[in-house]
This record gives sequence, C-alpha cells and structure tokens, in this order.
Amino acid sequence: MCRYADVIIDISHEKVDRPFQYRIPPALCGGIRVGVRVRVPFGRGSALRTGYVVELKDHPEYDPEKLKEIAGIEPGSPTVQTQLIELAWWMKRTCGSTMNQALKTVLPVRRMVKQRGAKPLFPGLEAAPEEEASACVCLNEEQRWAAQRMIADYEAGIRRAYLLYGVTGSGKTEVYMELMDHVIRRGRQVILLIPEIALTYQTVLRFYRRFGEKIAVMNSRLSAGERWTQWERAAKGEVSIMIGPRSALFAPFSRLGLIILDEEHEGAYKSETMPRYHARDAACERARLAGASVILGSATPSLESYTRALDGEYTLLELKNRAVSGSRLASVEIADMRRELSEGNKSMFSRRLTELIEDRLEKKEQIMLFINRRGYAGFVSCRSCGAALRCPHCDVSLTLHTGNRLICHYCGYSVPLPDRCPSCGSPYIAAFGTGTQKLEEYTRRLFPQAKILRMDADTTSRKGGHEAILAAFCAGRADILIGTQMIVKGHDFGRVTLVGIMAADLSLNTPDYTSSERTFQLLCQAAGRAGRARRPGGVVIQTYQPDHYAIRTAAGQDYREFYRQEMAYRRMASYPPACRMAAVQFSSPDEENLSYAAEQAFRALCGPETAGWGISLVGPAPAAVYKVNDIYRKILYIKFQKYDILDQIRDRLDSLAGGDERFRPVLIQYDIS
Repeated sequence: MCRYADVIIDISHEKVDRPFQYRIPPALCGGIRVGVRVRVPFGRGSALRTGYVVELKDHPEYDPEKLKEIAGIEPGSPTVQTQLIELAWWMKRTCGSTMNQALKTVLPVRRMVKQRGAKPLFPGLEAAPEEEASACVCLNEEQRWAAQRMIADYEAGIRRAYLLYGVTGSGKTEVYMELMDHVIRRGRQVILLIPEIALTYQTVLRFYRRFGEKIAVMNSRLSAGERWTQWERAAKGEVSIMIGPRSALFAPFSRLGLIILDEEHEGAYKSETMPRYHARDAACERARLAGASVILGSATPSLESYTRALDGEYTLLELKNRAVSGSRLASVEIADMRRELSEGNKSMFSRRLTELIEDRLEKKEQIMLFINRRGYAGFVSCRSCGAALRCPHCDVSLTLHTGNRLICHYCGYSVPLPDRCPSCGSPYIAAFGTGTQKLEEYTRRLFPQAKILRMDADTTSRKGGHEAILAAFCAGRADILIGTQMIVKGHDFGRVTLVGIMAADLSLNTPDYTSSERTFQLLCQAAGRAGRARRPGGVVIQTYQPDHYAIRTAAGQDYREFYRQEMAYRRMASYPPACRMAAVQFSSPDEENLSYAAEQAFRALCGPETAGWGISLVGPAPAAVYKVNDIYRKILYIKFQKYDILDQIRDRLDSLAGGDERFRPVLIQYDIS
C-alpha cells in the first residue's frame, strides 16, 4: 500500500513541476488516488490549502519525520483538473514518461504576458454573414444514417469510439456538425482536433458559420497570452467547442460530451516529445474518464484504427459516396517516369501532365501540384528501373550518410554506395529529391501565362501566411497552387479540376516501415482535392515505381485492397498493428557510454530471464539523425504481442540503469506503437 503522496498546490503556476510530498495517514489510505483533491498544510503557518495528488509512492524522497500529513480529502464532485491529472497518470504508465512531463503536457501554465489590446484570432470570421451562424446542415441519406446511429447510442447512454470512414468529399464535416449540435443541445461540450495548422482557418470558418461565438481556438501560432485567453474562456464555460491540434485535447471542459479527431490517420497526432502519446489513444482515455464519445474520421484510416474497427473495439461507419450531387471521385492516371526518361523526356513533368495543365489553363480551371519533399534527402534510387536501395533484413530504405555509406536505421546494416544500380546496372543512381522552390521555377518557365502560388514552410512562416495563400487561391487569384502535403489535406476548392503528384516515390522510400501506408494516404488525399464540385476532376501520379501496390491501390481509391496487402507485409515482418513495438531511445553527450548502455540493454532483454516474454529485438542502431546539438542517439526496437509485458521491459531497464554508473549520463525514452 502506498504511504506517500506527491501533491501539487497551484496547478496553474509556471513551476508545475514542483510537487510537495506528504505522508498518507492510515485513515485516508482507501480514498487517496491520483487526481484526488486534498487539504494539506502548506507554508510557514501550515495553513490548510487545496492541492491535487499527482503521484503515489511506497518510499519517501525525504526524511519521513519531516514530512507533513495530508489533512483530509476535499469534499465535492471530481473537477476537470482531477480528470486531467488522471489522464497524465495514464500517459506516464503507457508512454514511459515521468509524471512531471505528463503534467506539463495536460495542464495549462499561466504566464504573465502583456496584452496589446484584443485582436481577432482569424481576421474575416467577424465578417461572416450573421444569418449563417445558425444555418442548418442538409444531410444526404448516408450522412443522416451515420449521424442517427451515433445519436441513438448517445441518447441510450452508450459512449463508445466510432471510426467514420468516408471517401474524400463524402461530407464527414457535416456529420460532425450534426453530432456537435446534438451534444451541445444536451448541455455538453465538444473538442474537435485537426492535424495541421494549415487547416485551421478554413475549418474554423465552416464551424463558425454554424456555431458562432460558441467556438474557442487553440494553435501554436497564437501567443502565450492568446492561448491563455482561449483556455480561460473554456474553463469559465463561455464556449462549448474547442478547435485545435492535439494540445486542444486537454481543454478544461467540465461537461465534455464528444471528442472528434478529423483526419485521424495523420502523423501530426503523435507527439514527438515526451510523453510520446498518440492523440487517438489519449482521446479515448479522456473520453472514458469524462463519459464522452469519440469519433475518428478519415478517408484513409490508419491501419491501427481500421484493425480496431474490424476487431470490434471501434464501431465502423462508412460514407461511400461524395456528398455533392453529381460529384464523383477524380479519374487517376499513373505516369511512368522510367518510360518518360527512356523516351527522352528528362523534365520534371510527364507529357500527359503537361498536356492536362495546358488544357485546364485554357478552360480557366485551377490546378494543384503536390510534392512531398519530407524525408527525401537520404534515400537512393535508380531513375532507370525505379528501384530504391533497401535493407535486406528490415525491408526499409537505406539512408545515405557522409562518406557515401548507406545505413539502415532499424538494425544498423551498412554498405558502400554503389556506382551502378544493383537491380538493372544503370548508372542513373543517386540520392533522389527536389523541392517546391525548384518546382515553382520550372513551372513558371514552362507555363509563363499562369498565375502561381507556392505554399510551404518558407512561404507560410509569418503569422497568417497559411490563411493568406489559401484565401487568394480560393478567390481565384491564382491558376496553380504548388506545395507540400499541407495543400492536400482537407481543403475544398471547387475550381480545382487537376492535381499533379510530382514524385510519389519521395514518401514511398522513406526509411520507415509505414512508408507505403503514408504514401497511399497522401496520394488518396491529394487525389481527393480534384473535382469536388460538379466539374469532373483528373489526377496524374508521377512515379518510378508504377507497379507498387500503394501506387496502384491509391490510383483506384481502393482502401480495402491496400489494407489487405499492407497487413500481409506487416504480419510477415512483425510490424504494428500486427504486433506492438517499443522504440527505446538512448541519448547522451558521451558517445562511449551511449554505446555501452544500448548494448547492455540489448543483452539484458535477450537473456534467459526474458525467454518467456515473447519479445524480439532489432538493433540497437543509430537514430535517423545520430547527433543533434552534441547529443548522440541510438534506438533499440522491441516487438511484443502482449501490452502488459511493457511494464516488465521498463522495470528491467530501469533496474539495469539504476545499478550502473555508466548509465548516469544516458537518457532513456520510450515510444510505443
């Protein structure tokens, strides 16, 4: 039985990482748990103040004789702070973080910031027609069926997670609004998560026209003062809807009834810092604590979510048709860039894409050119046959490092860069990639009559940059929009009738076992931007691997066939969701101690004591970026079937680290898939 409790007195203070330890009197042992409000003596006069229990421990961190006792449990119903602290405790247990890291993630921190007068968060919202603030949404038969299914469950007191799988343009947003309206009319509150800041303006505008001033917005572009203002509005009950990226999940709603994750497949929902939680899983846990429902929406569901739906953990609802009458999915063509090269075309554009761009410009229709430059720099491929150099042990792309060596970041396999393609012997082998700026310059030369906008990290660095570019394109002030993945996610432009996907291979050959899934999702999302109104749309996918199943199934918009083939690969290679996997990252400024710690951890987990755990190990290997700010990093991958084995893995590594001085300068972090 735990005898000591760490208590935070003021949860809105900047120093949220400063809990105070108290003894738990025997009379209170049964009622003390993480998140409970307690009365504790605090300060010189030992006046009683209210605090929150954030962690329970068997052993004291200080002299137990000097520790004060908890005076009592605060009466009253649990608060939203109680709920968020319980969520932080869940993060600590499932993500391998410290409690302090988890608390800093879920609890808002008030900072004194000088405000220079109130500014509209999104210029233009206040200009939206007032009569649209209560406009009704007309649902088609499919949308109405999906909404009524969830509403019926809600009215029956059934709270569960739903996967709303609808093709691009099927009207998932209208279904969201119908459900949000129902929940709000019942006196409850809603959190709507969106994956990219680029979507915020267009998304907020649509919801603002329906719900008006009931909406608060969170995103990273807001100042600290603006974020706190939105947080206070939510805490005071002045708003019923919080819209934002994954951090909006922790809005201080005391009557939370619904959480929605739009584009649930997006990688932006996974935290890249400790705790490395996934918003999908955290949303389900918060919903459980609050008695709320969860909706996960996507045209290309993540394999994890679709597997859970097939297994019955989520309820699967489908929208198979586009919402706009007469609108159909775009026709998709695949341009084989190997053939283009062999027939003398060395440009960035296939002949078919060039022909279609000229046609659309003549018709005064709009065009989007998408290039996913993320992750291209290190992979090597052949322009003649399209083959990428891959690890023979892990079936992921090898990454080019200095010294012209190719390295696998899963197992450490290394080989010199060949001067000819191992598959076909062609000399056209090199690191592959291009950028949006180069594409813009080439497009301007090829189509001088076109008005062109570019949307990437460089052109949107200023506050409001996303909104300005999207508004200009939406208003028809440009013929062609060039950009990275931020232009193909969730946007709805009625004049766009052609999408050119410049190099599908860039994402297909990233050194990650999810590369095929990410490629399929990107291609389907990109294709979904064309022909969303009544004008037919066309898509050209340019690739050096036209026969890859991710390319073929994306061209056919065939999610189920992609899922079947990709899951066969995941099962064969033992990758999630066919199993669970923990990436244990070791980092240290001392390279020698780093290597020692990683090797000792490997040996500790593959010894006879762990023989019955059913785990397999890959690595340790250098991280994708081995050295950052003079900190070296290695990763050990652990595959396992039963989730509860993770606690034993962590306990064993913690015990190993605690008993060896050479582990002292090494930080160990966990990332669970």
